[in-house]
Parts: sequence; C-alpha cells; structure tokens
Amino acid sequence: MTQPEPKPRKGSGQSQPAGQRPQGSTPRAGGRPRTSSSPTGTSRAGRRATTRYRQPHRTTMQRLRTPALVAIVIAAIGLVAVFAITTATTPAYACSTVDTPQPTVAGELGQIQPDQGNQHVAVGDKVTYPVCPPASGKHINGPPRGPIPPRFYGPNDDAVPNGWVHNLEHGGLVLLYSCDKGACDTATQEQLKAVVAGFPASAVCKTPPGVISPVIAHFEQMPTKFAALIWDRVMYMDTLDAQQVNDFYTRYAERVVDGRFVAPPEPQCPLPSGSAAPAESPEASSPVASPEPSAVPDVSPAASPAASGAASTEGSAAAPSPAAS
Repeated sequence: MTQPEPKPRKGSGQSQPAGQRPQGSTPRAGGRPRTSSSPTGTSRAGRRATTRYRQPHRTTMQRLRTPALVAIVIAAIGLVAVFAITTATTPAYACSTVDTPQPTVAGELGQIQPDQGNQHVAVGDKVTYPVCPPASGKHINGPPRGPIPPRFYGPNDDAVPNGWVHNLEHGGLVLLYSCDKGACDTATQEQLKAVVAGFPASAVCKTPPGVISPVIAHFEQMPTKFAALIWDRVMYMDTLDAQQVNDFYTRYAERVVDGRFVAPPEPQCPLPSGSAAPAESPEASSPVASPEPSAVPDVSPAASPAASGAASTEGSAAAPSPAAS
C-alpha cells in the first residue's frame, strides 16, 4: 500500500519528502526537530543577541539616603517653627520690682526715679528692669523698634519698654495705662486718644508732637492706673488729667542748667543761643542714685525769675524760663 504524498507547507512552494527535516530546522530535546523558517520557507536567522539591563545593586546607605534627607528637612522646619513660637510667646522684658509712689513735694509734679542706664540691646534680647515702669534703662537702638513711632497704642498693640525707653532718652513722654486697674474701657480709651490731639511742643527744642512724643501704651507692672514718664522721672495718677500730663512734660522733659542740657541725655536740638540756667527746685537738689548726666537735679521753671532786658528775644523764646544771670 502506497503512502500519500505529504501536503506542501503553506507558502513554501514545495513539498518535503516524508521523514526528512525541513531545511534550517534543529532537533528538539528528545530527538524531535525544532523548525525555524521564515514565512517564505527560507531559513530564519537566529535571535538577535541583546544585553538585558539589570539595575545596579544599591548599598544600604544609598537606599536610606533619600528618607534620611527628608527626615532632616522635616526636623529643621520643626525646629524653626518651635523657635518662632517660643520667641513670640516669651516676654520681651521683666521687672525686678514695681515702683512705689512717693509723697509729692510741694510745687513739683511726679517723683525722681533712680537712673537705670541707657545701654543699647538688640531686637529680641530680653531686658530685666530693676524698677518698673522704667523711666530709663536698656533699650533697642533701631527705629521703628526703638524709638517707636509716637501715637496711641491699644491694649493688644506691640509697645514694650525695650522700645519706648529710647523715646524717653530723646526727651519724649510716655503715658502708660493699666487694663487690670480699669483703663481699658471705651470711655477711658477715648480720653487717652484725646491726649495725642492736644499734646504740646517741647519746652526748649520746640519739638512738635508726633516726632518723639507722646507714646501712649498699655503697661501693667505699675502701682497706679496711669503713669506719665520722662527720663528719670515718673508721675503716677489714679485719674487721668491731660493738662497735668502736658505740664509735666513741658516742665521736666527738657531741662537746662548752667547753660547745658541736664535732661534728656540725647536732646533733639543743640542748646539754643541765649538760653540761661533756670533755678533749681528743692526736690531737684536731692541726690539721686545714678551718676548719669540725665540724673542731674531737676529744674522747676516756675521758680525761675523773669529774663532781664539784656536777654535776646530769640533766647527767651527758646528757653521757657531763662534766668537773668
């Protein structure tokens, strides 16, 4: 019996005798042939040799580097945030003691406060004042942090002695009020604002209001409801008297003795020509605790005699109470 002829391979164009391997084939494992031919029947070239990419092996340090950097950045941001919060909540100043009101000397306003120096500090430095409210002491030297702009400051505004003590050093007046003692009601706040509107020019330099005075600010470490301050002198009040505040400022903020300024330490002008020395008041003759020039005895213009005819008109206008000598 004859075997049927094998059918030709599709597309080969020719038949292969039975039992013969197709051209270009290789035997499979176990003896079975593995064909490799193109659609046209020609031998197929072998697979193209390629190099398989393998990711290089990373060390433990390389694997942990990115997470470590992220952790460092997060920690740094946290430290900055903690520092900012701590700085914002830490008081800028402290008081060793609160001042005690003294009996008023006849003919005088306020009382002398021992000088606490005038050293400069940096913004952010905490200052401890021996006596509060401080009429002198350490302060910031860099506007607008010190001296601070003269105006009314509300109970929640940032106005601390580190700044406004510098206003005092230049002959300014600071008027303080206590919320704990009842000065933060609406009516009282309006009275305090009115002090700004009616504030006078300084006595010697004629510095207009709004240059260095007045600063009206909230302050609690004091014995009374209100306190008016000029350099080395304080006037305590339980009732606000705007006219008395103005008189206190013009009498004591700028003082001239023997032809020179004794207050403030850094006046706003050179000594005007024709100025003469006012007479000293009895209270001002009492010694004070500080050797600073700003602690030189106070002067009472009311005790000064009238100017002689020889004094020039310009000199009389510059000094509020020139003496005839």
